[in-house]
Amino acid sequence: MEKNKKTKEEQELSAADIERMEILLKSKQKTGRQLTISAETGDLKEINELRELIGRAFENPDEKYNLYYKGIRKLLIDHLPKGEDYKEMREIIYDEKNIFLNLGKRKCDNNGIRKSDGRMTYQPVMNEILDIVVKWVADSQSPFDIYREFYELNERHGYGHEEYDTSVKAVAQAMLNISRGN
Repeated sequence: MEKNKKTKEEQELSAADIERMEILLKSKQKTGRQLTISAETGDLKEINELRELIGRAFENPDEKYNLYYKGIRKLLIDHLPKGEDYKEMREIIYDEKNIFLNLGKRKCDNNGIRKSDGRMTYQPVMNEILDIVVKWVADSQSPFDIYREFYELNERHGYGHEEYDTSVKAVAQAMLNISRGN
């Protein structure tokens, strides 16, 4: 009697119902993946949603190249004072920028070698610093202001700063004081 009842329930399911049940069971098997129907062929395809999201949002080499070389670097070169007289100031500013891009790695931690490359950092990090540079170009273009922005950005993230000899340290402190109006 029991056996006849199951058979009757199984007979009530159509082939389409069984296929839908199998699809639903497959969709619960793997997290972060989704089944979809191809618009072209009508076949079922499995999509790794997490990999596509991460690959698309964070690691686009072309966008990283443009952010760094055509954005951050170009704007700083175009708007910071040029010439040998301002070289030390530019290097201090670039040091603060690079500490942020390298997520807190400093040259002074490793005897002049950072052991990291800011051009390869995460795109959201590049976007954050590019926003600061663009705002600086639009608002002030004072080298002291961009140094203070980078300095305070590193402070907020707890990254610290380069450790310089006394003469360079005095220049960096003077730049910070001028920017803050002290």
